[in-house]
Amino acid sequence: MGTPEETAARHAAYLSTAHFASLDGLRFFSIVPVVWHHSTSGPLPGVLGKGPLGVELFFAISGFLITTRLVREQRSRGDVAVRQFYARRALRIFPLYYAVLGIYALRAWLILPASPERAHFLRSLPFWATYTADWFVDVAVTHPIIFSFGWSLAVEEQFYLLWPWIVRATRGALFPVGAALLLLAADQGVESGALAISGLAHRMITSVSTPICLGALLAYALDRPRSFALAWRVLGRRASSPLAFLTLAALVVADGAPMFAVHVTLVLLVGACCVRPDHGLAAITDARPLRWVGTVSYGVYLLHVSAITAWKRVLPAAWISAPLVFALSLLVSLGLAAASYRWFERPFLRLGDRFRGARALRAAPVLR
Repeated sequence: MGTPEETAARHAAYLSTAHFASLDGLRFFSIVPVVWHHSTSGPLPGVLGKGPLGVELFFAISGFLITTRLVREQRSRGDVAVRQFYARRALRIFPLYYAVLGIYALRAWLILPASPERAHFLRSLPFWATYTADWFVDVAVTHPIIFSFGWSLAVEEQFYLLWPWIVRATRGALFPVGAALLLLAADQGVESGALAISGLAHRMITSVSTPICLGALLAYALDRPRSFALAWRVLGRRASSPLAFLTLAALVVADGAPMFAVHVTLVLLVGACCVRPDHGLAAITDARPLRWVGTVSYGVYLLHVSAITAWKRVLPAAWISAPLVFALSLLVSLGLAAASYRWFERPFLRLGDRFRGARALRAAPVLR
């Protein structure tokens, strides 16, 4: 796989990369399955029912990018500017999130008739507003949960809140890597039943995102010269990204594939798309249409359920089918997200750039 000098040059090239263009394309493969999943009337068998994995890919990208940004900032300036990090994240996530949540709240208060769904949403509104829905919202109800897609933003925000302090605690990798491994072990222990925990503690531990933790571990592995050299042997071939994608496809098709294996493969795919710009899937992930969808995917995520709801009310009952609702809703949510990104989100993004250090990694916002 090359001489030590060649490996060092590859690592230097990786460290100098300010924007991983292929990850915008991967976001296309994150958001489209999510829109499909919410367009269906219920769980589907096989591959057609695996749409929620799109959120897991979002998480993997998030854990990797955010950790890479923090580690590079720490190396370049000797510290992590946590307040600046919070300001950037808030200006990226909060404006559209609270605008959409506000519209949902006004609709519930002023338009929706009395129903269990409406009452549940209004009771849960403080949790949606504070990014604690994954801990406190009652998910044992039998009716649909309004704004249920917001759970993933709660997981993200909890990561943003705590992780910078863990990275900042020490200049080395031992403590953050140990923390990520401990979180993974706790989550896997609870999920497998090896750890008998109930109540709020159970919900908090199971809210830990395995792909986020694995993505953070990948960021540390690729940042250090020795671990980069080892990772390059697996991720550095041009065929590495196609092989990761094919492995992921095989796991998705297989019934009963371990979810941890799926998560590991998602993170390997992210890594293979970042260690070299000419990876084997670059012609697809770097295609401008896919990258554009990835750029506005945060808006699509927050707006697509409203589009789906609207189409199901407007279309004649005989016309309603998952493929048609999916296609129409994707088009509408892309249009709305593009308008939101241009006229609503960009001013906040420009303001957020004021809080970005000159040498900080320009990591694309997580659910754009």
